[in-house]
Amino acid sequence: MESQSTGQVVTSAIDAAVVNEVVINPVVEQGLEPSNLSSIDPGGVSLAAVQAGEPVPAENVKQLYRQFRKAALESTARELRKQQYERIQTQVEILSIPIDNISVNDFLSQLKKGVVFTPNVDHLMKLQKDMDFVKAYSKADYRVCDSQVLMFASKFLGTPLKAKISGSDLFPMFCEHHRNNEAIKIFLMGGADGIAAQAMERINARIGRQIIVQAHSPSFGFEKNEAECDRILEMIRQSPANVLVVGVGAPKQEKWIAKYREQLPNIDIFLAVGAAIDFEAGNKPRSPELLSKLGLEWLYRLSTEPGRLWKRYLVDDFPFLWLVIKERFARLWRKPTVDGATSRKVG
Repeated sequence: MESQSTGQVVTSAIDAAVVNEVVINPVVEQGLEPSNLSSIDPGGVSLAAVQAGEPVPAENVKQLYRQFRKAALESTARELRKQQYERIQTQVEILSIPIDNISVNDFLSQLKKGVVFTPNVDHLMKLQKDMDFVKAYSKADYRVCDSQVLMFASKFLGTPLKAKISGSDLFPMFCEHHRNNEAIKIFLMGGADGIAAQAMERINARIGRQIIVQAHSPSFGFEKNEAECDRILEMIRQSPANVLVVGVGAPKQEKWIAKYREQLPNIDIFLAVGAAIDFEAGNKPRSPELLSKLGLEWLYRLSTEPGRLWKRYLVDDFPFLWLVIKERFARLWRKPTVDGATSRKVG
């Protein structure tokens, strides 16, 4: 049999290893069926022949790899487009802010990575005029409903949300969901001096393990102090945490996460939870469940902290009702056109 040069042919053992590495293994990892590879031209090379130990020209292996890579990338792109479309289809807009329409169990099961914000009435009103807040919100991977009032508003607008997942509920539910998941380690940031540490102690005792590995209460106005922010970032990076829970109030917490997210490569999940740290520490009382279900939690919080919250609830957030009514009428006035688009009625 005529010999062939090494530049033209690789040994059968290497052939099998290379094709397994760059073709067969990635196919399995991508979840592609063999039928999906029918569009790939192997340049006259049979996978069966490779597996049988027959030599394969190096150029054909390269060609096969390039074609597989193209097919895999196209398949991935299609899947990403599908996921994006499905995500859009499962969002509800209130005052132009998209909110994920998802149940609690589905959300906790899906949450593996990303930034989570919890929009409520106060957020939506601030987002009408604070462009920096809008930019921060655009970087969120999840926006879940924090308010029973938003639940009522979504129903009034004809697009009801499935569940209220407030930051103060999400935080303890997240810890409980990962009670036995040793891979989840939380860095807790927020509250007045000592409050985060107190919350950490109580939560770890309740969960039965050190799910919160470190806690820090930043100073008032810390977000304006770059040196302090750098120290906090280094503290988080040096910790074993892969989840960062921030409770310093809106829009401060959302802006801080959006600004520094990329500087925390060890963090997979970012949760902005508002007053949840104070609640978990026992520093502030939670609203009775009945009032929360009636959408009156804001009234209870106003009664407990009138000096701090009167302007938020009685001045800043008061126009929300009128804006929702306007949006309802705007939706009623829209009608489908021939091509499926929408148009506004002219009165």
